[in-house]
Amino acid sequence: MANTAVADAGSGLSRAELAARHGLTVAGARPTLAAYVKQVWSYRHFITTYANAKAVSAFSQARLGQAWQVLTPLTNAAVYFLIFGVILNTKRNVPNFIAYLCVGVFVFTFTQAAVMGGTRAISGNLGLIRALHFPRASLPIATTLTQFRNLLYAMAVLVVIVLATGEPINLEWLLVVPAILLMTVFNAGLAMILARLGSKLTDMKQIMPFVMRTWMYGSGVLYSVKVFEENLPALVAQLVHINPLLVYIELVRHAMLENTPLTSSAPVLWLLAIAWAVVVGLGGFIYFWRGEQEYGRG
Repeated sequence: MANTAVADAGSGLSRAELAARHGLTVAGARPTLAAYVKQVWSYRHFITTYANAKAVSAFSQARLGQAWQVLTPLTNAAVYFLIFGVILNTKRNVPNFIAYLCVGVFVFTFTQAAVMGGTRAISGNLGLIRALHFPRASLPIATTLTQFRNLLYAMAVLVVIVLATGEPINLEWLLVVPAILLMTVFNAGLAMILARLGSKLTDMKQIMPFVMRTWMYGSGVLYSVKVFEENLPALVAQLVHINPLLVYIELVRHAMLENTPLTSSAPVLWLLAIAWAVVVGLGGFIYFWRGEQEYGRG
């Protein structure tokens, strides 16, 4: 081996050529996109275990424990119903406003929690990142899976609310599954985008609550966005209609609630849902991968 090294050293080969000959790579170098996808897949058990541990530990100090996974959006829905439904009377012209509101709040909470968790996925885990070698995309993906698990508990409660308010069970309820799966892909991509931004911009976690609150008001969570059509220019109102959060919320409402008002036809909503999932999900993964070698440094 020593003789080979001596021979190589005297052969006039450059360092890069010598490294290539012996299969050496730069420590911490970014892998190819295909190799990175394989790495993330190979860590799927770590991702699911980490996500489950995060879900359990999130409310470990609370007396009611994981019940808060459901109680938090349920309490928010009750407060919003009092303010917007009763006091401001936004429930007019919206059939079954209680179920309409609960669907909006529960689905919005899924994205809100994934976004906030994604923003802190890198900056909040620097010790883990610097101690262990693993694909860093595991962290924002695990954050999204944690919130997906919470959503499943919330959806069980939502079914009870929808049935209690007089909605019948029908085959369209099955459409909730692909709608939520597309939304999960979208949320994962968004979490990865914000994880990379949050790793460099430490103020992101202070800014994002205001961004999410504004996004909520523009997504038809608390009232029908038809209100915007009455108060905004036509072009701006059309931009509101392609808002991804509004699209996913309306798909779930369309599946679970009869006679719910929609801003666009169901086929258009499905096309938008698929487009947002592909663009943000795939684009977010590529954007995060391009910064892989930067995370945890500095």
